[in-house]
Amino acid sequence: MNAPSPKPALVTQRGARRLPRLPLLLLCLAYIVPGVLGRDPWRNADLAAFGQMAAMAEGRTSWWTPTLGGVPADTALLPHWLGAAFIRAGAGWVDPALAARVPFALLLALTLVLVWYTTFHLARTDSAQPVPFAFGGEASPVDYARAIADGAVLALIATLGLLRLGHETTPELAQLAAISLYLYGLASAPYRVAASRAALFASLPLLAGSGAPSVAIVAGLAGLIVCARSRYAPARASVIWIALAMAAAAALAEWLGAWRWRALPMSADDAGGFIELWLWFTWPAWPLALWTLWRWRRQLAHRHLAVPLVVAGSGVFASVAMAGSDRALMLALPGLAVLAAFALPTFKRSASAAIDWFSMCFFTLFALAVWWVYFALQTGWPAWQAAVGPRLIPGYEARFSMLALLPALLGTAAWFWLLRWRTGRHREALWKSLVLPAGGVALGWLLAMTLLLSALDYARSPRPLMARMAPWLPRGACVAAPGLAPAEVAAMEYVGAWHVDARADAESGGCPYLLHRSAARSKGEAPAGWRLIASVQRPTVRDDWFLIYRRR
Repeated sequence: MNAPSPKPALVTQRGARRLPRLPLLLLCLAYIVPGVLGRDPWRNADLAAFGQMAAMAEGRTSWWTPTLGGVPADTALLPHWLGAAFIRAGAGWVDPALAARVPFALLLALTLVLVWYTTFHLARTDSAQPVPFAFGGEASPVDYARAIADGAVLALIATLGLLRLGHETTPELAQLAAISLYLYGLASAPYRVAASRAALFASLPLLAGSGAPSVAIVAGLAGLIVCARSRYAPARASVIWIALAMAAAAALAEWLGAWRWRALPMSADDAGGFIELWLWFTWPAWPLALWTLWRWRRQLAHRHLAVPLVVAGSGVFASVAMAGSDRALMLALPGLAVLAAFALPTFKRSASAAIDWFSMCFFTLFALAVWWVYFALQTGWPAWQAAVGPRLIPGYEARFSMLALLPALLGTAAWFWLLRWRTGRHREALWKSLVLPAGGVALGWLLAMTLLLSALDYARSPRPLMARMAPWLPRGACVAAPGLAPAEVAAMEYVGAWHVDARADAESGGCPYLLHRSAARSKGEAPAGWRLIASVQRPTVRDDWFLIYRRR
């Protein structure tokens, strides 16, 4: 008897058909474009990053040593320069929030493209190809690689972590594009020598300049090992280019002052939180990636597994070193998506059917729930459902917009067409198991960014809070706000047009107004030399108060 082949993939030529380009393009657009238009920067990291970009573009702070409220800001200069450049280029004819959001939406699109080409090149290697049939009929190498690459893009779109953080205007999105470029450089080394070397040499400095120099060094070391052990001569020759890229990354980080000690010891509670974060943040890529590592366990040293594994491992290592940071874990998603794609040719029909049924039921129910909430907000019926909105979002008044309704109707119709299309045809295509998860995530994001956008924007935007502060703080006034979070400083400077001093000793400065943040409406006796003139509550948070004082 012949020894069984160590390759687990059995794929026919019919199974290697590629996903039609137009549906794939529309799916990517439905995932990337919603949320770019019609909303303010949202609280926390998104707002803080935009505030820094706007301050740089408007000349309120230095481009080399930026500050927010007089406090040194984030050292990820390259992404902030990118956003500030777009804001300045669109000054006078494009809303600054939109101008800053455009390049980061393009970075998200670039990430999807790079993941596709990474997987395509890895799937073309001999060790990644399916088992040849005795009488022919197996998938051709190029068609098989295209089908696997389509599956990787679908896996990346379906991940919940990218949905949460991938639509922000933050440096982490630039880091994601840079790590994807590095992944492409490693994967394309045997086939696109010049492009691979350019990608390798550019990616690590870009990653370091975007605020992750330590990740750049760790990923570079892992890439050195993979390339040095490769049986492809062009890949082995890439070692020198990775070493040069690491040196350039370290030099650029030193020049920009990007070296910061962010490592934190992980406690038992942090470990439990990290496991919980891993389970939902990387879903559904992580179970597919684990299945790939099990079914392809005899090929773990080969390029199609080693390359995405070491890059994903760099992101996981960074997240663990930072006590379970979700933003660091996002850097593992491209590698996990590539690994997940190689699980597809090893799936049994029962596993594919289970994924399809779960996705169909879950996302259909989610879409119906969004439509139900939207109908109640617009019509006031049923009364018990309509009353939930004012309780959760005090002060919000629903507005009807045909521009929001039409994309939602088209997206919902496309979802039901996709259900019929998936169950009726293409039963043998490799990517079939990820069409519904990716389509469901895109549908959920589209509905949230159209039907519920005005409510979400009211709840997450700083404008309602700034409007409550405006009667007590004259426009252009100087406000001392010692220790105020960067997001709130950004909101006060950009939306409220106040001059904020957030330094620790701001209270003793010359500002006539003082702002303290508190969990209660009053903190007791006012600071010496100040009198309380207003207590302003954030509309959507009960225990978030801003106490406004005026100098006596």
